[in-house]
Amino acid sequence: MTDTKPRTRPAAVTLTPGAEARIAKLMAAAPEGAIGVKLSTPRRGCSGLAYSVDYVTEEERFDEKIETPGGTFYIDGASVLYLIGSTMDWVEDDFAAGFVFDNPNAKGACGCGESFTV
Repeated sequence: MTDTKPRTRPAAVTLTPGAEARIAKLMAAAPEGAIGVKLSTPRRGCSGLAYSVDYVTEEERFDEKIETPGGTFYIDGASVLYLIGSTMDWVEDDFAAGFVFDNPNAKGACGCGESFTV
């Protein structure tokens, strides 16, 4: 008889320690009712898709859920295919701070870096 344990699949997006720390900070200051932070890729910008990170107040059926030490991180179910294999980091310097994405599916980006195409 073979062992038929369900295989765990890897998360669509890998979070760096910096991204996890930022999620923890966001959740510590979250508005009432927020259950996590959600990444989505709405249609916008010159290239067609953009990264959007927002608080979420309810779990959607097809969202991917990643438990982090500081809170729950969701990936919009409709965006997962655009994000598979991506790494999400939080970067700060003297002039700017924000989430940065290394997305192997992105085939191009607009000049200002606000949107991408797959």
